[in-house]
Amino acid sequence: MGFFDMFKKKGSGDMAKDRLKLLLVSDRANCTPELMEMIKNDIINVISKYMEIDAEGLDIQITQTESEGNNGSVPALYANIPIRDIKQKI
Repeated sequence: MGFFDMFKKKGSGDMAKDRLKLLLVSDRANCTPELMEMIKNDIINVISKYMEIDAEGLDIQITQTESEGNNGSVPALYANIPIRDIKQKI
């Protein structure tokens, strides 16, 4: 994947696959879609205080990752947040 591939818009089929993956992983992590939406909204609200972001391009996922203590895999939250501009405090 090239650098500019990150900025390409996804087709509806790709978006549906991503939603299904998110649903499956969040189900395994005992995180309901409603809770994921609340987390997403909270992240948008906090980051928007400091940066202008593209909320439509926001991608938040719960995935499985290996723990540092070799205790097996644990859920991890990943967020891809497109930043349009940094707000300057006056």
